Amino acid sequence: MKILCVGDVVGEPGRRAFRAVVPAMRAAGEVSAVVVNAENAAGGRGITAAIAAELFAAGADAITLGDHTWDQRDAPAFLAQERRAVRPANYPPKCPGRGWTLVSVPAGTFAVANLLGRVFMGPADDPFAAIDALLAGPVPRDVPLVVDFHAEATSEKIAMGWHLDGRAAAVFGTHTHVQTADAKVLPKGTGYVTDVGMTGPVVSVIGREVEPVLSKFTTGMPAKFDVAKGPVALDGCVFDVDPATRRCRSATPVRREIA
Repeated sequence: MKILCVGDVVGEPGRRAFRAVVPAMRAAGEVSAVVVNAENAAGGRGITAAIAAELFAAGADAITLGDHTWDQRDAPAFLAQERRAVRPANYPPKCPGRGWTLVSVPAGTFAVANLLGRVFMGPADDPFAAIDALLAGPVPRDVPLVVDFHAEATSEKIAMGWHLDGRAAAVFGTHTHVQTADAKVLPKGTGYVTDVGMTGPVVSVIGREVEPVLSKFTTGMPAKFDVAKGPVALDGCVFDVDPATRRCRSATPVRREIA
């Protein structure tokens, strides 16, 4: 079972890249299932029900989110209804939606969980305790588990990889929008990458127009960071998972650029 985990989709350019790349990969038999982080998919902030429907139609099997989960007005109602979209499991239990879900495709069934980091991020409960609770409780133990850890600090992401080695099939980091060069299989069989990267504009500063960001850094003055235009790319990682052993065989980075 080859599971493509796609890095943060940024705005309409990111959705365009997703629509261009994912259906072709699925048609070519390169991937069996697709998990996509879409917490920047609506103009760079959050997600809407309509945008989620667009991503599902283009080939997503599950959508994960992050610190912009609640930025769009319809997000709470949408997440309360759509089981294929998950928000961080370490948000307070009273929050709408769920922190994990099951995905069934012809190649097999697997679970997807979403966590939010706490280092240099907004308030959230302990992600390590949250994933332990899921593994001890509702997540079935007879299916592979794929975890999107949406976090800023590389150290926190790496620690989560080791924390879940042998218990999750794959752990992939999101949020920093830059693909890291450390995709690997950990000693006990967990596929891991610190950040799968960004799906969006190539000529940008992590998805935003270059000049306003430069102005902010060089003057300290406020600036509006619009989503950039131009060529786009999809970043991700394909985890080849054995459904029988629930372990990862290989972790292969993906980057596909289109005009």
